[in-house]
This record gives sequence, C-alpha cells and structure tokens, in this order.
Amino acid sequence: MIKRILIFAIFIISTNSTFSQIIRTEKPDSISNWKKVNKVGLDFTQITFINWSAGGNNSISGLAKGQFIRNYLNDNKKWDNELIVRYGINKQENTELRKTDDQINFNSTLGYRTDTISNWYYGGRFSFLTQFANGYSYPNVDKAISKPFSPAYVFLGIGAEYSRKDLGFNLYLSPLTQKTTLVLDTRLANEGAFGVEKAIYDETGTILLRNGKKQRTELGALITSQWKRKVMTNINFDTRATLYTDYLKDFGNIDINWQLAVEMIVNKYVKANIGTQLLYDNDIKNKREVDGVQITEGARVQWKQLIGIGLEYTF
Repeated sequence: MIKRILIFAIFIISTNSTFSQIIRTEKPDSISNWKKVNKVGLDFTQITFINWSAGGNNSISGLAKGQFIRNYLNDNKKWDNELIVRYGINKQENTELRKTDDQINFNSTLGYRTDTISNWYYGGRFSFLTQFANGYSYPNVDKAISKPFSPAYVFLGIGAEYSRKDLGFNLYLSPLTQKTTLVLDTRLANEGAFGVEKAIYDETGTILLRNGKKQRTELGALITSQWKRKVMTNINFDTRATLYTDYLKDFGNIDINWQLAVEMIVNKYVKANIGTQLLYDNDIKNKREVDGVQITEGARVQWKQLIGIGLEYTF
C-alpha cells in the first residue's frame, strides 16, 4: 500500500513539474515587443442665438481626429511610428462651410543603442506632412491657396535620440536631414507657392516658357522634441516642437512648428481639449484679400488655438 502511494506521489510531482516547465517555456512567446495605441475622437462646438439683443451668428463646428501608434522595443533596438489625422469644419449662419483644421502627419524613428542602460539611440527619422482638402483665403473660395500634396513635406535624416520614458521626454538631434517640399498642383507650382521655383513667362507675361518646379530640396539640421506628462489625475499635458534650418540657403533662418495640447478627462469616453500651434516658415507667404484681389505678402508667424469637448475611443 505504501509503495503504491509513493508511486502515485512521484507521478503527480513529475506531472506538475512537466506542466510548469511547459508554462514557463510558452509564456515568453505571448509577450509582444510591440506597443499599439489607437485613438479616434470627435469634438463639437455649437452656439445658437434667438432674439439676442447683442447680436451674433449661429454656428456649429466639428473636428474629427485620430492617433495611431505602433512602437517596437527589443533590448537595444526601437522603432517608433505615429500617424496623426485631423479634419475640422465650421458652418456659420449666412456663410459657406469652412475648413478649420486639416492634417495628415506620419512620423517614424528607427534607433539602436549600445547597451540596455543608455538613453541614447542612434539611427534615422522619416516624417511626412500634408492635408486632406483644399484651403482658401476666405471669403474667396474660387482660388485655392493650398491643396492635397500642395504642399507636402518630407523629412529624411540621420541623428541621435535621447529618450526617457520615465519622464515622458525625447529629444532628436539630426545634423543631416533632407527636407523636400512638394507642390504637385500645376497652378500653385507656377506661382512659386511654398518656396518652389515659379514658372518663367515671356516679356509680355502671357506665354509660358517653363513650368514651375513641383518640388524643392533642402539639406540642413533638424531638432525635434516631445514632452508628455500627467499634470493631475485627469489632466494630461503634451508639447512637441520641430526646428529646421537649411545649410544651402539662408542658414540660420529657422522653420518652427510648436504644438501644445492639454487633455482633460471627464470619463472613459468624454474628454475636453485645449490646444495651440505656432508655425513659422520663411517659404510660406501670407495671402489676403484686398478689394476682392488676392495679394501675397511676406512670411508671417502663424498661430492657431483650439478648445473643444467631445467623444474619444481608445482601442
């Protein structure tokens, strides 16, 4: 009897040992090196006046947005990818539908570090930026001042990135980055929009001798940074900046793109957002209407500010 009990105990122990070994062997295979985040949202703003003595126009606006992140990390290698899409419209009483926001922005950074302790990664970065629809200098809606892929910006370079996930901070430094500006619309290219070489006409200005160039290539230095922080339990802060200067033309003249966003979480699906964006590019000339005629001025600092509340779903 005792012999049978010992044999049964040995069988149970060996079986559990084998089963535990199988679990330990298979568990690492279920751990992915990829981090995936998908966010889609819709913000609304609406105002209505009825017999309002101070006056005002009824209006409604909406902003659709999405953020899709695919990050890979395995020991000394990392590959970060982010796609941001935004499109907003506004309709006021007695005016046509107008665009308020329009952005397609894709960023990809590939890096390698010498050891698992270092916060410095060495590699390359690719960025692409364009828009969904035509842009106008309102109220003129007959002549677009921008279109999809007119412009589009492509950045491709090599450099080093300092990344601190515990601080929510990263800084990318590139001493060698190529910036390509695309203006694929023929009319805008002929006008020399967004810094491309404009068309050449004869002395009368009526006969086209050469079409405008549809792209412009620059070679310079790029600095990008991002800082994300949880300010309070339900408040998130995110700021990112991009600085670029061209070695070949106007060295020291810096293109600036600085964005700041504050997210206030009401509950799992409802969130309020405050955001600003500052842009300066010497190749982007200001356009405005004077007595029904569209004129082009020098470069200006561009500023955009958004406040909205809406729905957001993360999956």
